[in-house]
Amino acid sequence: MPESIFYAKVLRGTSRVVEHWLLLGQASPDRLAMILADTARLAKLGEPEEAAPNGKQLEEWGNSRQPPLWAARTSLFLLVQMPSRPVPRDEYEACAWAYCWLRNRSFETVIQAIEALPEHLREPLKPALAQAWADKQAQRLI
Repeated sequence: MPESIFYAKVLRGTSRVVEHWLLLGQASPDRLAMILADTARLAKLGEPEEAAPNGKQLEEWGNSRQPPLWAARTSLFLLVQMPSRPVPRDEYEACAWAYCWLRNRSFETVIQAIEALPEHLREPLKPALAQAWADKQAQRLI
């Protein structure tokens, strides 16, 4: 698969990752936005431009408005830790999960990246992670 197609899927999928966080997070959109921003800062996944985005902004990001990368990366960070064990809902979201997974952590090989995933995500993300790894090797992720 050409890298440009993969990256286009990532761009379409990042809003779906944020939307997934909104769907599964057990708080109001305003509270989820605050949790997202605070987690991004604490986990060093990016720096929100404002003190904290509000719930309306978070909902816009989840409704196909391109979210900032820190929001997608942090949404994935939180989703992966949920006890409900969510998985990507479609190919676009899977590509965004894989892209963010490689941006959130450092790996020597794609096998290490796959093995570092929670067990329930290994098979669903394996194809997307292979594509993300190829994209990374082509230096798109820098």
